[in-house]
Amino acid sequence: MKRTRGAAARAPEAVLQISVGHHVSAGGADYAREKIEHALDYAPERVLSARVRLTGHRDPAAAEPIVAQANVNMAGRGVRVQVTAETTRESVDLLEARLKARLERMARHWEAVRGGRPGLGPHEWRHGDAPRQPSPYFPRPAEGRGIVRRKSYALAEETCDEAAVDMESMDYDFHLFTELGSGSDSVLYRTEDGGYRLAQVDPQPDAVGRGTVPVTVSPASSPVLSVDEAIERLELTGWPFVFFRDRSLDRGSVLYHRYDGHYGLITPSTA
Repeated sequence: MKRTRGAAARAPEAVLQISVGHHVSAGGADYAREKIEHALDYAPERVLSARVRLTGHRDPAAAEPIVAQANVNMAGRGVRVQVTAETTRESVDLLEARLKARLERMARHWEAVRGGRPGLGPHEWRHGDAPRQPSPYFPRPAEGRGIVRRKSYALAEETCDEAAVDMESMDYDFHLFTELGSGSDSVLYRTEDGGYRLAQVDPQPDAVGRGTVPVTVSPASSPVLSVDEAIERLELTGWPFVFFRDRSLDRGSVLYHRYDGHYGLITPSTA
């Protein structure tokens, strides 16, 4: 695809920030700056800021020890991409390719909207891109794991279509939100065949709004658990995440495996 705006999409005051953690090869930051600046030329809107972080593990048990992540803010719209690889250079190359593809798809979508044509559906956003594989997490011993990231926010009230777009633009494996039709705390996630499935605290399949994205709705209520019980369930099942009704909050929450082998916890804000 031809570049939509090129370097003009980047504001003069925009700064590409590169941070490098342990076990990343020398020259990684310079290589990342060169590659990601090129990818940002494909941004369909003005880029206000962009951050890239490279981190690595020294443990030989990690098959893909380098994690590369990019976060781009385009006029208030966030785009996030994350990849893993065996080497620093490979991780940056993969990050550049995935970010470029994501920005090009967004450009086609926005051009369709401006032209009065139907926008691209979330499935079309992934067309032509390499199949996304969940990031492998570091095989940290169970006794050494803990919740190292807690995120709490007001859940967006949106349709499954909107949730799918948010999930794709941020490169997430799941998205926690309040489904607009049913008013129930819900999580949307990808299935093995590339489709979408919705789990809800209080399943209401008939009330879920239907859009352009095919979504199957789980009829099972989410389990009522404490955070410690959610950790036990996550370990017993081997799933990448557990969606549950937090016993203390009485709201839908998600506990998930992080790439570093620890856990992350997402809960609705109560404010």
